[in-house]
Amino acid sequence: MIAVRRLLALAEFSEAVKLQQCVWGFPDSELLPLRFFVVANRIGGQVFGAYDTDRMIGFCLAIPGVKANGVAYLHSHMLGVLPAYRNVGVGRRLKLEQRADALARGIQLVEWTFDPLEIKNAFFNIERLGAIVRRYEENEYGAPSSPLHGALPTDRCVAEWWIASPRVEQVLAGRQPDRQTEERIAVPAEIGRLRSEDPARARRIQCSNAARFQDCFARGLAVVGFERSATEGTYLLGLSQ
Repeated sequence: MIAVRRLLALAEFSEAVKLQQCVWGFPDSELLPLRFFVVANRIGGQVFGAYDTDRMIGFCLAIPGVKANGVAYLHSHMLGVLPAYRNVGVGRRLKLEQRADALARGIQLVEWTFDPLEIKNAFFNIERLGAIVRRYEENEYGAPSSPLHGALPTDRCVAEWWIASPRVEQVLAGRQPDRQTEERIAVPAEIGRLRSEDPARARRIQCSNAARFQDCFARGLAVVGFERSATEGTYLLGLSQ
């Protein structure tokens, strides 16, 4: 039986450090060290683990932040699940635990970045959690270190998860919020193959979509939905609620 709980002990944090390598294939130099987990937990961040009996199969890590206007929020820096346990709801359970803890502390916003070319993650963030997107950062983390990212620059969308909003409440209850779509930005379903077999074409798609995202966001639009088909994933942009 899978259980989710807050991590507090050094041994638990060490498990999460090792899990990074299993999930992303980072070299040792790129792993978040044990002390980062300790500090995040101490200063008001979050470290949660998902366990199958006594084996850690996933974790999420968030650190506290403060907006320019003084509003506190959480930056969800990492969420990883072992390949054998994906597609069974472990990631969603970790995010819901994160949300419950944030709400109990009066925090309204959780943010994180994700690769806009990763269709599965986009669907999860937008359609399963109710996040919106209003920012696009080009090459946010510099040269990629994980083989999962291919050789492309680390462009990222910034997910805004307004955890007490009517939109999020509706999505988590399984209801579709009202939305008016003004623009659509598509990613081909074969983008994973293109990253490795035709990186030049993958880069052209990335550049084209980056320009379109930036234009839409400059006009006040936000990503408010995401559709998937056999051939592509499509971001739906409109006015956010």
